[in-house]
Amino acid sequence: MGRTNPTYRDFLARYESSLRPYRTALRRDDRAHFDRLFEHAAARAAAAGQQNATVPERMVLLSMLLEHERELRRLRDMTDDRGETGGRGEPGDGWGDPP
Repeated sequence: MGRTNPTYRDFLARYESSLRPYRTALRRDDRAHFDRLFEHAAARAAAAGQQNATVPERMVLLSMLLEHERELRRLRDMTDDRGETGGRGEPGDGWGDPP
């Protein structure tokens, strides 16, 4: 991305703009969540731009997923520090295994 291709930041702005009708159709309380997803994608624009992906939407989704993973880890670490698992535990310790 750059000289011959639009930059990732430019792509991201256009992509978000193209989804405006979808955002408008969302419930009011979901719009802030939608906006936050794009904030996460913009926060990782430098890394996504380095990929120079032929399908830049994948980098948008990957950036959003990365932030979700970070938040999940933060919450798990918080509950681990308290000695709580919420009845879920971690994969490999019987979590999700049939009884």
